[in-house]
Amino acid sequence: MRTKILVEPVLEALLLLAVAVPGAFAQTVSAPTVQELTAITERGILLNEYDRAAWHASDAVQTANPKTVEGQHYIAKKENGKWNVVFGKLTPDRNLFEIHYEAAQQAKPQEFSVSEEFAQRADAGFYLFAARAIEVAQHDFQGVNRPYNMAVLPGPQDQLYVYVYPAQTKPRVYPLGGDVRYLISADGNKIIERRQMHKSIIEPPPLDKGKKLAFGFHTHVLSDLPEDTDVFHVLTQDPRVPEMVGTAHFLYKVLTDGSITIEKTRK
Repeated sequence: MRTKILVEPVLEALLLLAVAVPGAFAQTVSAPTVQELTAITERGILLNEYDRAAWHASDAVQTANPKTVEGQHYIAKKENGKWNVVFGKLTPDRNLFEIHYEAAQQAKPQEFSVSEEFAQRADAGFYLFAARAIEVAQHDFQGVNRPYNMAVLPGPQDQLYVYVYPAQTKPRVYPLGGDVRYLISADGNKIIERRQMHKSIIEPPPLDKGKKLAFGFHTHVLSDLPEDTDVFHVLTQDPRVPEMVGTAHFLYKVLTDGSITIEKTRK
């Protein structure tokens, strides 16, 4: 993977003509359907919402007591248009998930109301399965020595998607890459599929004052589709910047609303 940061909008047209990825002419492939690209967009948007909900909920809980959630799993779930984030642990037999704190999203997306579960409410449903899935993914994942975030989203047939992706550690530096998406059984105990979305991690430095970024760019060699975290990467930036993704046969553009267009096809 390589990245090129372009600051002049006129260079976009040159990129469309010049970008080349090894193996681009090796075979003829069909372009992805609108439904496939829409599904990637939807998962990327949901991942961004999950990440932000977990971030603000964690801040709200730690404001009350900075040590309350040490060593606990955080798990977010969207219900009726709002996010709830719970903090807790699996019981030793892994048959229940004990909820110690719950943070409920308020009218403003960044505001969460925190309640402490003095009786340590136990869950035997989604939160239990999600916590199991997190631990299964943690055991399998092999990353570099840096912080990572995790998210659990609904998958097909009641299965679970678990995302492991690099956490932001510096202001205005948005990491991309080194991430994995797991498809895990509905009970959270078994990995069905392991999808390495990107290999290496890239962290483009922030632009100097006065310079404007037209779009980012990276090549993607692991598949001919953009990834959920490509959408997440665009949505998490402030300000948002489109991202060009070059694969063996296609050049995609992830727009600032998360939608994806095919800019060029190589047959």
